Amino acid sequence: MARAPLAEQTESLPEIDRLEDFPHPRETEHFFGHHEAQRELAAAIASGRMHHAWLLAGPQGVGKATLAYRAAKAALSRPTDRDMLRHSLDVDQNATAARQVRALSHPGLLVIRRSWNQKDKRFPQSISVDEVRRLRSFLGHRGAEGSWRVVIVDTADELNINAANALLKSLEEPPAETVFLLVTSEPGRLLPTIRSRCRTLDLQRLNERDLEAAAGTALKAASREEPEAQSRQLLVKLAAGSVRRYLSLEAGGGRELYQEIYALIAAMPDVRWAKVHQLADTLAAPAAETRFELFFDLLLELLARLVKALAGGQGEPEEAQVAARLWRPEQLATVAEVWETVAREKAETVALNLDRKTLILRTVSRIEATTR
Repeated sequence: MARAPLAEQTESLPEIDRLEDFPHPRETEHFFGHHEAQRELAAAIASGRMHHAWLLAGPQGVGKATLAYRAAKAALSRPTDRDMLRHSLDVDQNATAARQVRALSHPGLLVIRRSWNQKDKRFPQSISVDEVRRLRSFLGHRGAEGSWRVVIVDTADELNINAANALLKSLEEPPAETVFLLVTSEPGRLLPTIRSRCRTLDLQRLNERDLEAAAGTALKAASREEPEAQSRQLLVKLAAGSVRRYLSLEAGGGRELYQEIYALIAAMPDVRWAKVHQLADTLAAPAAETRFELFFDLLLELLARLVKALAGGQGEPEEAQVAARLWRPEQLATVAEVWETVAREKAETVALNLDRKTLILRTVSRIEATTR
């Protein structure tokens, strides 16, 4: 039988889906938003006639994995530990099944994801067929009568083609009392035959109230202070309904980086190149991988908002004023083309391991040239 690693082994290895010292989705007790999706899963579990495969789709960081683990705890718990389950996936967090799911030690749970390679000291780029082949022994084991087996694939859009085909075989001939929970941010990347065998739950971006509540709970659990009101407003704006994005920005100095990017763009065509070189040196350092990615995410999002503001007056008044000062309406196509070029060059730089400082300097130069 394929069993999960022991709790102490799991905690000693990096996890691709863990964000710094914040609770992992399987450790998250409070759930915000997505009431209909939660009720649908809860009713299916309570009925005992659950569809064998569910696709939990939606933007990154909105709670898909947390919902999957909540469903796993509910399905694997004793009925006495999940009262009122037709309305909620809440279970007794001190019950045996809930504790085992948190520790990844429940014999009825298998999690398929990109696992840390001890030899190479890195995560693979995709979920390999070897990960999915663990299903064979897991599904070959018969659990106690009436007990469920739960398979979580997080995230399904990271399956390579061989792994996807191997998973499809299990979905085509689902064993009894087994449920597959496939988490995905890009359902279009999945094989159509996989999507067709799943019941899809579309999770939307969290509203401002649920986003702040979820982020505040996670910050408290990590013994971190909540930002002040003005900073929270900026984080809510930049997070775009994603708890993970909110926490990443707060923990990684994202607010300060965004303000630096905004000041740089808003001041164009005047550019303090000495400061840009200093920023580029910092972001191009080998240890700055996360901030390098965040820089381009925030920059491209800001450019997109400014283009929308110029096109139709959408967005915040301040951004609309900046856009109107930088460009004329007839320059929309030019700015949009620069956006596409920057996005492409950034992807090529990462894929081919090209010089990152050169990319940053060239990017700033491209944008500045449109504002002359």
